[in-house]
Amino acid sequence: TSGRQIFQPLHTLRSAEKELLPGFHQFEWQPALKNVSSSWDVGIINGLSGWTSSVDDVPADTIARRFRYDVALVSALKDLEEDIMEGLRQRGLDDSTCTSGFTVVVKESCDGMGDVSEKHGSGPVVPEKAVRFSFTVMSISVRADGEEDAVTIFQEQKPNSELSCRPLCLMFVDESDHETLTAILGPVVAERKAMLESRLILSVGGLLRSFRFFFRGTGFDEKMVRDMEGLEASGSTYVCTLCDSTRAEASQNMVLHSITRSHTENLERYEIWRTNPFSESAEELRDRVKGVSAKPFMETQTTLDALHCDIGNATE
Repeated sequence: TSGRQIFQPLHTLRSAEKELLPGFHQFEWQPALKNVSSSWDVGIINGLSGWTSSVDDVPADTIARRFRYDVALVSALKDLEEDIMEGLRQRGLDDSTCTSGFTVVVKESCDGMGDVSEKHGSGPVVPEKAVRFSFTVMSISVRADGEEDAVTIFQEQKPNSELSCRPLCLMFVDESDHETLTAILGPVVAERKAMLESRLILSVGGLLRSFRFFFRGTGFDEKMVRDMEGLEASGSTYVCTLCDSTRAEASQNMVLHSITRSHTENLERYEIWRTNPFSESAEELRDRVKGVSAKPFMETQTTLDALHCDIGNATE
């Protein structure tokens, strides 16, 4: 009807078809991501890809499935393409001048999904618990050329809805199995780290635009945070993920709680736990490391953790 030629060569039809498939958008990172494959037409991959050593007991191909993190983010941005263009229009911004300076804030979430055992299963032997790691695009802002302040052009209205939450990795693993969780989420964390130091170049609204990403790990409950930071489980005498308070101290003193330790310090404590340089007894050693018992593998922002929140609310 538009008078365009419909007998197009096969390859253009093929690429038009492929554009309709999820995860099939061309994009580029500047500089290129370290330790991440450069092919962009990636679908669902084995959850252990990016990890060299094997996880024993369970065949690797049954244990997890995931998207590559950057491919999933691109797909999310392409889904929001109309919202982005509409946001630019509403703010009175000329979309042809806004090609760089986009900032995307991503909320990460991870939690166990409970018992998923097959009642009469004859499939491969896999753990009967599952964990899901997902993310939500919280906001997109842009700083127009020559402007001081960034303008928000997209804000997720229902940030806790399952409709805005995008699964990134599904795994058969008990959330308290620190080693397996580390093996599966280690590569995800490595990809995220690589993306922080680079910009995504992606076509939105017909023009190439550049995006930077910020990640906030605020969708983890306390149990998950403890696991990712290598701390003893929630029954531990040491109740806080961010300070050295014990249960007894916390119940005595509701006010003077401050955040006293960082991720790097937890790593140092793990090394002490592992090497026991002062040849102490198990009790003394445990008292020295204050509940750090495994190697932490996920940097979470030192914001208020669940327990400090509870203490704060009780004080109020």
